[in-house]
Amino acid sequence: MSTPRIAVYSGTFDPFTLGHGDVVRRAAGLFDQLVIAVAVAHHKKTLFSLSSRVDQVQNAIENIANVRVLPFEGLIMDFCAAQHACAVVRGIRNLTDFDYEAQMAAMNRKLLPQVETVFLLPDAPLACISSTLVREISKLGGNVGSMVSPRIATALAQTHAQQGA
Repeated sequence: MSTPRIAVYSGTFDPFTLGHGDVVRRAAGLFDQLVIAVAVAHHKKTLFSLSSRVDQVQNAIENIANVRVLPFEGLIMDFCAAQHACAVVRGIRNLTDFDYEAQMAAMNRKLLPQVETVFLLPDAPLACISSTLVREISKLGGNVGSMVSPRIATALAQTHAQQGA
């Protein structure tokens, strides 16, 4: 029996967007198993708690059999090693994303050369969506229904209402 090809897709997913979901579906079709690594994110303040973000991602991908969702902190390459991953999946929306992700891929290769970085483009209508923009639009009362799942849109509205946005 051959070793399963495991990939890791990491991010803060604050919130998990339809663009993220598109990348997950594409990656799940390329690998035997995909692990979505939801980052603790010490470097930035998130709108949703880690447990909320993990729950949101689990709900969003519940119909994709070969995908697991786990929280993580620390170096992504350490997480990849622990998961026996052969690849890291990164979504690329534009040249700005590419510049940043290419630098990260080169550094990750220095840390763990046997793990490849795979760049995936989201479906074109989803390429303009970012978690940052979704949070801002939602905070200002805009409709984010075409950018996130209905459950996440509701969670965003409730969170902003509680914070007195």
